[in-house]
Amino acid sequence: MRTMMKSKIHRARITQVDLDYEGSITIDRALMEASDILPFERVEVLNVNNGARFGTYAIEGEANSGVIGINGAAARLVARGDIVLILSYCQVPDDEAISITPSIVRVDSQNRIIEPLPVVPQWARIQKPVASRGDL
Repeated sequence: MRTMMKSKIHRARITQVDLDYEGSITIDRALMEASDILPFERVEVLNVNNGARFGTYAIEGEANSGVIGINGAAARLVARGDIVLILSYCQVPDDEAISITPSIVRVDSQNRIIEPLPVVPQWARIQKPVASRGDL
C-alpha cells in the first residue's frame, strides 16, 4: 500500500484563527466538495508564509463563504491572511498508485474556485519504465 495525494486546495487564504476552539480546519463546503474532502477527514496544511506544516481534520464551513479557519492549537502556526495549501491523501495498492490523478482546486484571493484541475502526472508521459527497457 502507498499513501498518495488525493487532492489539494491550492493557495487558499486563512480567513479566521480561533485558538480557543477544540481543533481542526474549517473549510468552505464548496471547496471541500470540489476537492473531495469529507467532514472529519485528515488533511495536511502547509503554510506558504512561514513554512509550518501540520495535520488536522476538516470541518465543514458555510458553502461559498470562502472560509478557511484554523482552530485550536494549530492557530498558533498561522495568521489571518496567510496562504496555505490543504492536502488530502488516500491509500491505494502499489499497482494502482501509478494511475492516481489528484485534483487541484485553485482559488483566488477570496477563496473562490478559479478552476479545479486534474494533475497529469509526469510519469504518465513515460513510455516504458526504466526497469523493463531492454537497452540497459
